Amino acid sequence: MSWWVLPTTADIGIVCFSNTSARLFEEAALGLQHILLSDTAKKSIDSHLRHTSQWSVEATDGRDDLTLVRWLEEVLYNCEVNRQFLVDCQIKIGEQLEAQVSWIDADIIEREIEVKAVTRHELECRAVAQGEVIIGEQSIPDFEGPGWFCKVIFDI
Repeated sequence: MSWWVLPTTADIGIVCFSNTSARLFEEAALGLQHILLSDTAKKSIDSHLRHTSQWSVEATDGRDDLTLVRWLEEVLYNCEVNRQFLVDCQIKIGEQLEAQVSWIDADIIEREIEVKAVTRHELECRAVAQGEVIIGEQSIPDFEGPGWFCKVIFDI
């Protein structure tokens, strides 16, 4: 696991670390989906039939934070509107963020919370330089670069 839940006063967030930006976006999507699940659903999620699709969003040149928000909004949209609950993905980032996703029927997943929106409050998404240290908060460990880091807060 390269993501951790970040509790906030009224909302919930995640912090992710990875070695590449594409893997960071994958981890952020998995972290988002995981916080939605009930304890029962967490135990049974791998027992459901998986489907595959390709999802994409426009990448924002030089603004990884906005691309991340667009991607996470796409994950939420597909869950709520298309009833496709993402369980795994592989991402390639160019002019578009293109994702090969595995998903299960969202109607068979018991969810504990509802995320209403991906916020830009305290949003961070960036490369971490060699030797730079991101100091962990609460139960989140420190992270030393090189690599990628993001922090995203969700409105629940």
